[in-house]
Amino acid sequence: MKSNIDYSLYLCTDRGLMSCKTIEESVEQSIAGGATVVQLREKDCCTREFYELAKRVQQITKPRHVPLIINDRIDIALAVAAEGIHIGQSDIPATVARKIVGPDMIIGVSASNYSEAAKAVQDGADYLGVGAMFATGTKTDAIITPLDDLKRIKQDFDIPVVVIGGINERTIPQFAGMGIEGYAVVSAIVAQPDIKKAAEKLRGLIQSL
Repeated sequence: MKSNIDYSLYLCTDRGLMSCKTIEESVEQSIAGGATVVQLREKDCCTREFYELAKRVQQITKPRHVPLIINDRIDIALAVAAEGIHIGQSDIPATVARKIVGPDMIIGVSASNYSEAAKAVQDGADYLGVGAMFATGTKTDAIITPLDDLKRIKQDFDIPVVVIGGINERTIPQFAGMGIEGYAVVSAIVAQPDIKKAAEKLRGLIQSL
């Protein structure tokens, strides 16, 4: 399964930005509009709440064959048998994560520069979340990744690259011709008045590159 993942429109949830009442609704509408992966990010809720939310979101993603990636929390990913886990530079190392989750779960690793990407690849990451490519309100302390680093990562490593950080209708065309496998989007989908329509528009834009 891991080699067949379509990362192209990679949704990251954010309850603080969404225009609807529930994360479940934002996920359902995003998938209806063409989101191909869902990463569930919950920084400010307790373990039980995160687990129960993940189970509810999974009831939406699973029947639609959309991979559910849990951000940071390996315990939650294992508890709900999610398709993947995404870890950052301050989280448990990918080599250790692999020993815990086994060979079949997708492991994504955040990388803000070439050296972090190289380490993630060496450690067995299945895909890279590269960025922040642009300034973003969802992570105000993010370090901007040089475009030259992104180009070198794409040139030197043979695993999917998902760009993140300020990815929207205006910035996506700047990656044309680079062979980027995925575009991680937060506010450009979930904060829009019509989530489904916003996802459809971005999906079409990505497919036209």
